[in-house]
Amino acid sequence: MRDIAVFSGTAHPELAAEICAHLDVPLHPVRVSRFANDCLEVQLQANCRERDVFLIQPLVPPVQEHLVELLLMIDAARGASAGRITVVLPHYAYARSDKKDAPRISIGGRLVADLLTSAGAHRVLAMTLHSPQVHGFFSVPVDHLHALRELAAHFRRYDLTDTVVVSPDLGNAKEAAAFARMLGTPVAAGAKQRFSDDRVKISTVIGDVADRDVIVLDDEIAKGSTVIELMTHLRERKVRSIRLACTHGLFSSGALERLSGEDGVLEIVCTNTVPIPAEKRVPKLEILSVAPALAEAMRRIHNGESVSASSADSGRISRRPGRPRGAAPGSGR
Repeated sequence: MRDIAVFSGTAHPELAAEICAHLDVPLHPVRVSRFANDCLEVQLQANCRERDVFLIQPLVPPVQEHLVELLLMIDAARGASAGRITVVLPHYAYARSDKKDAPRISIGGRLVADLLTSAGAHRVLAMTLHSPQVHGFFSVPVDHLHALRELAAHFRRYDLTDTVVVSPDLGNAKEAAAFARMLGTPVAAGAKQRFSDDRVKISTVIGDVADRDVIVLDDEIAKGSTVIELMTHLRERKVRSIRLACTHGLFSSGALERLSGEDGVLEIVCTNTVPIPAEKRVPKLEILSVAPALAEAMRRIHNGESVSASSADSGRISRRPGRPRGAAPGSGR
């Protein structure tokens, strides 16, 4: 069994360090430098030869900078004779560019997938892709995790007797329905039409939400325009309270402040797939960790075990999955 070697780019080193702590393996250093002509250079500062290499890098702002950094990390690992290269993508930003919905438009989700595989990635570990078809954009194996279990564990602490899960649009209704089944609640959805990146129109809410406590579930929240539009309709239906939940909390352009200031919003819950600076956080924000889930998936990939079986387990992933086979005994965190 090959040794494991884990590296992180500069996008979210805190998450990578937490993952390595759960795996009980070291997070190896990476040197990222910039030439006078603004080109990047990456050096993986640990042995990769015949090792099972994991490169952790969510595509978060500045997305293009972090994407090029990731491509260079993959190329460096391939040039260093890595036995296998797995790209760990907690957030795949280009997954939103998944279809041709206007003439002469690019499909960035497929193009970036091709770039990652051309650079030398052998497989991808992703978390909550924007749409199911993005999985098929990759020509290498993809293990697709969801954060519904972490989110459900959080909301089960509350009395859910008169609660309904609401999807902002019909495209996310399947995930919302699965989440509602985990919580034992009904589900509803908004009928949304998008006109631009930050301009949407929700004509109605399909389902019974009147006099209910509402959990709004989306895969990601960026500017928050969709959620704000949805909450207008929910308040018209006289809902009692609103809690917001998503996997990827991008919260750009002051979205956290706007959302937390909306009438009826009790809580905003997201995971740590995306780094949220301390200065942007608000009292109503709750951040859940997906490091145990990603660490367990990495351990199973390394050991040749089923990742889907882990996702289907009813119990929570253990917080100490143990050292992967092949890791050096006594390796530090």
